[in-house]
Amino acid sequence: MIKKIVGVVLLLSSLIFAKVTNIPATKEFVENTKMKIIDIRTKGEWMQMGIIKGAYLITFFDERYGYDVKEFLAELNSVVDKDEKFAIICNSGSRTKLVANFLGVKNNYNVVNLTGGMIKLLSDGYKPEFYNPKAIKNLSTETPVTESNTSN
Repeated sequence: MIKKIVGVVLLLSSLIFAKVTNIPATKEFVENTKMKIIDIRTKGEWMQMGIIKGAYLITFFDERYGYDVKEFLAELNSVVDKDEKFAIICNSGSRTKLVANFLGVKNNYNVVNLTGGMIKLLSDGYKPEFYNPKAIKNLSTETPVTESNTSN
């Protein structure tokens, strides 16, 4: 019983100090933010719904819901500094809820979860860019839109 209480207290205290902020995915936020946006959707979703101009494309879950944490963190760390505040987006917000908590609570990143995802963003009137994998630049170019994790 004592172990359970201690476990709950530790869990709650870690949530208090978590660096996760939840805000709705809106056209206004996406068009005006200075922070980097990481799109964790799959290549198929990028093709189907389009992408946010200037977003970094780093898939977390593949089409079969598999994932490679080491690869994802390596890709993420090549884009953001550990103490830099950044936003993540997926299709509906369910995956980013999990990933934001993983990044903020377990790995101490300062992450903004864009709730509602691309579905909310598109319903808010945002016009995404067409995803063209041949036109995607790499991180060393001046264009920030980048595709990572292309093995999906």
